[in-house]
Amino acid sequence: MALAWAAWLCICVVWGTTYLAIRIALETVPPALMGAMRWIAAGGILAAGVWLRRQPWPPVRDWPGFALGGLLLIGLGNGGVIFAEQFVPSGLAAVIVATVPFWMVGVEAALPSGERISRMTVLGLLVGFAGIVLLVWPELEHGGGGAAQFAWGIVALQIACAGWALGSTYAKRHAVQAGVAAGTALQMVFGGVLMLIVGLAAGEPSALAFSPRSAAAVAYLTLAGSVGGFLAYTYALRHLPISTVSLYAYVNPVIAVILGALVLDEPLGARIVMATALVLSGSAIVRMSGAAADIPRRLGTATTLRGRVARLWRRGLPPS
Repeated sequence: MALAWAAWLCICVVWGTTYLAIRIALETVPPALMGAMRWIAAGGILAAGVWLRRQPWPPVRDWPGFALGGLLLIGLGNGGVIFAEQFVPSGLAAVIVATVPFWMVGVEAALPSGERISRMTVLGLLVGFAGIVLLVWPELEHGGGGAAQFAWGIVALQIACAGWALGSTYAKRHAVQAGVAAGTALQMVFGGVLMLIVGLAAGEPSALAFSPRSAAAVAYLTLAGSVGGFLAYTYALRHLPISTVSLYAYVNPVIAVILGALVLDEPLGARIVMATALVLSGSAIVRMSGAAADIPRRLGTATTLRGRVARLWRRGLPPS
């Protein structure tokens, strides 16, 4: 469990910097091709690692599931964010992406055996969202871009949130017996190929160019944001409640502000401190509610196991 929480913290730190990196990469690299280069390269790196370590690959019959995961998580999830950041300020994008927990918890609750939404969970989500709004309120006041482009950016961000929520729920409920690296590599390649097809169809190669800033941003997104962050996300998703994992969307902007203050001497005023406290409080509330909701399940499992052992013992059979 400690390793799962370490993976979650990695997501918060690394993905907290990707909004800025995407914005820098978009200075010279078209959106779909940028995503394609990032994810195909990241998938290739992971695939090489799997091959060098002689780890098994999932059977071909399971590949359609990885293709669907790549479509939802990468094609729609990350692709929507990349497209939107052409027209929406990064701060406002962070607020809208912070609605991912509502999508994720809502999708889970709509499923027959999904995680139920408790009052404590709702309270934690609302408290955390209030912190995000307070954190980026100046961005909200100024808006950005033309009216039509801005509206398309908002729509793209909602599609991204929905795709990420559906993909995360699918990955959690249909996980196959395969190594994390192998499965993640397949999803990255499938998602990257989808973006490549979109970019070629849109004629983006004619607008492709690189500057030192954009090249460095794409490299950072590939190695840190994709390889490191996606592996950490997949691991955390398998070992923590989905409502808890989704809180990275609250913490990412806070991490970005703190790093900006430490590295770039950006202001860290009372508003930012208060927003940070709200976000962390919301995370704590949801975590406590998830732990409390997990107690009956654990007790039920223990009771069922004790009953089964007792029945087998009475029959003279060893428990298996």
